[in-house]
Amino acid sequence: MSELERPRRALEKIRVVDMTRVLAGPWATQLLADLGADVIKIERPGSGDDTRAWGPPWFEAQDGQRESAYFVSTNRGKRSIAIDIADSRGAALVATLAAEADVLVENFKVGDLKRYGLDYATLAARNPRLVYCSITGFGQEGPYADLPGYDFIAQAMGGMMSLTGEPEGAPVKTGVAHADILTGLYACNGILGALLQREQSGRGQHVTTCLLDVQIATLANQASSYLATQRNPQRWGNAHPSIVPYQSFQTADGLIAIGVGNDSQFRQLCQVLNVPQLARDGRFMTNAARVEHRGILIPLLQSAFMHGSSRQWISQLTAAGVPVGPVNTLADVFADPHVIQRGLQTAMPHAALGSVPGVACPVRLSDSPPRADLGPPVLDEHGEEIRQGLEDRPRD
Repeated sequence: MSELERPRRALEKIRVVDMTRVLAGPWATQLLADLGADVIKIERPGSGDDTRAWGPPWFEAQDGQRESAYFVSTNRGKRSIAIDIADSRGAALVATLAAEADVLVENFKVGDLKRYGLDYATLAARNPRLVYCSITGFGQEGPYADLPGYDFIAQAMGGMMSLTGEPEGAPVKTGVAHADILTGLYACNGILGALLQREQSGRGQHVTTCLLDVQIATLANQASSYLATQRNPQRWGNAHPSIVPYQSFQTADGLIAIGVGNDSQFRQLCQVLNVPQLARDGRFMTNAARVEHRGILIPLLQSAFMHGSSRQWISQLTAAGVPVGPVNTLADVFADPHVIQRGLQTAMPHAALGSVPGVACPVRLSDSPPRADLGPPVLDEHGEEIRQGLEDRPRD
């Protein structure tokens, strides 16, 4: 495809200086890269992003080259340059990059970058159009502002763990870094909002967000329920606090997930399970009644599910319009024909390994599709070309 034929990407003219590592920040900048931004990842010489060492598992080549699966998951589409910002020349190089950039994203501790002249006030004075995004654990101010931020701590302090797990079990974290991932998405949204505002004002601004704020904000209906009642919500395992039945059930040979969202679907569920009398029982006819009497209803439904296989129930319930799905392992997920047809698993180019598998960007734009031609970089892969680009730039 020629350059003229290639569709223009949404953020094609946007340059991002990425001073983040681990997950929340890299997740934000990866999405910006997916949307077409030129993301320059600043890494420590020698070791690079912390997650390059977070293995096993690794993607490995026969010649011994390897890259951690963790790093690959959150750094596609970026260019890497190794810079020591503790060296005045390194800090000056980053400042030069920021002077010509649209966005800078960092997740250092509050105030750390000021000693290198890489804080918002200093860089914005040189480049007033810069959108500067700071991601921290606890925000720019407050009693906890100086504390380091980790997803697990945010889930604990922000209430997520108190909601997750079996009713009689201990609080547990989610299976992926929920606070980190969502903070990355919120940061990306803030950056996009600031870029749009810049079109009107001509000026950038300081965008800030943090793990704890995002974790609390994304408690969603659970936070609202607490504020309405002043009672701590309990853990429901795979069940839902306000919808019944909305949980997993054991079948004769496995687990399936059921999501009954209204009374009509409940009647259809009872019909398929051959327990139509439950739909006529006053204790179960409405969702509010089912929530009140879930302790009676759920064992009755569970007993019915044991009379058939997961495949049987999924087929029959799908035909009846009842939301249902298998409880898949990741092996099941990537073998699913729908997932395959959607192209969720991709092959990304990699300078040391040839290619590595990854997960595609889930955002589809009809006129400006996400890029898929640039994989995760090896450390300092693009250092020479980035430095050369600065040397070759026109002088005022």
